This record gives sequence, structure tokens and C-alpha cells, in this order.
Amino acid sequence: MRLPAFLSLLALVQQEAGTASLPKERKRREEQPRGEGDSHAALPLGNYALSLDNYGEVSDLSDFGKLTVYYGDQLPEVKVTSLAPPTRISPTQSTTTPRTPSSNPRPTTLGLQGSPTSHNLPTCLVCACLGSSVYCDDTDLESIPPLPRTTTYLYARFNHISRVRAGDFKGLTKLKRIDLSGNYISSIDNDALRSLPALQDLILAENQLVTLPVLPGGIEVLDIRLNRLRSSGIQPEAFRALEKLQFLYLANNLLDTVPTPLPLSLRSLHLQNNMIEAMQKDTFCDAEEHKHTRRQLEDVRLDGNPINLSLFPSAYFCLPRLPIGRFT
Repeated sequence: MRLPAFLSLLALVQQEAGTASLPKERKRREEQPRGEGDSHAALPLGNYALSLDNYGEVSDLSDFGKLTVYYGDQLPEVKVTSLAPPTRISPTQSTTTPRTPSSNPRPTTLGLQGSPTSHNLPTCLVCACLGSSVYCDDTDLESIPPLPRTTTYLYARFNHISRVRAGDFKGLTKLKRIDLSGNYISSIDNDALRSLPALQDLILAENQLVTLPVLPGGIEVLDIRLNRLRSSGIQPEAFRALEKLQFLYLANNLLDTVPTPLPLSLRSLHLQNNMIEAMQKDTFCDAEEHKHTRRQLEDVRLDGNPINLSLFPSAYFCLPRLPIGRFT
């Protein structure tokens, strides 16, 4: 009887001892840091161990920046690298070598080449060839340069050209406009212009012309202002055959008469600042046909001449407007 009673008492003592040690063991386990493989790892926050059991008791977050989270070894390792922004070129930098501007820059030529000029260079290197236009302004030319066959417009102003020769425009059947203003041209060969079937505008202002060459019949604009042109230098009926002529500018010359006869297509006639003293009855009108009117010729300038227009009313009664000039 004593042995069973002793065993029962021993078992009761062990049970009480185990029950008393449970709080200590639980406390010890809770205070022990969890392993990296534990999905409920504690989050140390300063000196306070944050866990699911005491999450509601956290009141001091002053050390929140020191928070360390243990994610375990389930997540792959991520390597962080810096991505450099694309390189930008500052306004002061350049990827190409800067060009040195020339003293006389010219537009890029478009493949039109001619024979060497007085500079011993092809025409389109001395001049600027843009499409069918050739620009030779202020290039110190002393003669008309050989031009490409496709030339339609020629500008050779403010040079030292003194003469236009018969062969200068040979074969240029597409040439529509010639502007030789501001040169020293004193003579033009008769065969220099007559073989240009497409020529419409001939600008020879500010030169030294004394006589007028034979002109092609298709001219519409003829500008010979500021020359030394005399009436004796214009061939008789020089303008009659110009059936398309609309604008005739002969101001600031040495003319002493109005060049006649004038084509019916004429719209503007400038003769100011010459030496004209008289006009014929048929200068503008038909002396026998008083019903005839020249409706297109609305701009006639004779100011700056010594003529008294009031003395020749029959010379311009057919005009839609009176000429500009002195009537006293």
C-alpha cells in the first residue's frame, strides 16, 4: 500500500512542478529572437520587441527610423544599380566642328556648272546657281560669265561689266530675265539679245548706254533708266515690233524727243528728267482718227523736261489720263 501511494504522490508533485514552469518557459521563448525561417518574426523597435502578441501595446515610435524587418530567406536577393540619365549636350557644346564663315558667303550651288570666268573658276563657284537662276551680284565680274544652258534668270548687278558681246547669251533659249543694273555697260552688240526668244524682262538701269541694241519681240519690261541714251541712239520704229511691251522706263537720259511709234500694248511710259522740248501730233494719238483711244496707256511721265505740255494738246487727247509734267 505504501508503494502505490508513494508513486501517486510523486506523479502529483511532478505535475505541479511542470505547471509552475510553463509561464517561465513561455516568457523565455517569447524573449528569445525568432529564426529567419519563422514567418511570425519579431520586429525589434529600439528596445521594444514588436510581435503579434504585444502589437497593441506599442506607444513609442520615436525610433521608427531604426526599424528592421526580417523577411526570412524566401525572397530572392535584389541588386540595386543606378541608372544614369541620358547624356545631354549643353548649348555651349557641339558635336561637329564649327564652320568658319567666309568673307563673302554664297548659297549652295545646285549642280549647275559653267566654263571658267575671269576668276579662273567655274561660273557656279563665283556666282550662286539656284535651280535655273544665276546670281552674280557684286562679284567683280568684268564680262558676262558662261552660263548653264538651263538658265532662266540672270542677276549680275553691281559689277564692272563694260560690254555685252554677241555670244554672251548664245544658246540660252530659256532665258526670261536679265538684270545688269549698276554696271559700266557702254555698248551691246546687236546680235547679243535678238536671239533670245523667251526674254521678257531686260533691266539695264544705271549704266552708260548711248545707243539701244536690237531687241527681241517678246520683251514686256524694258528698263534703261539712268544711262546716256540719246534719241539718235534709238533706231527708227525700234519699239513698234515689240507687241508685248507693257513697261518702258527711259527716265534720266539725254533724249530730246519721245520715241515713236509706241506699241498699243504699252501701259506705262516714263520719260522724266530728259531734254524733251516738243512732241508731234501723232506721238500718242492718230492725228486723222480722232475716235481712237489708247485705253491701256494710263501712266505717262514727262516731268523734269523743258516741254510745256499745254502747247501740244493734240498729241495726247486720246490718252485716258493727262501726262504728268508741266502745263504752264
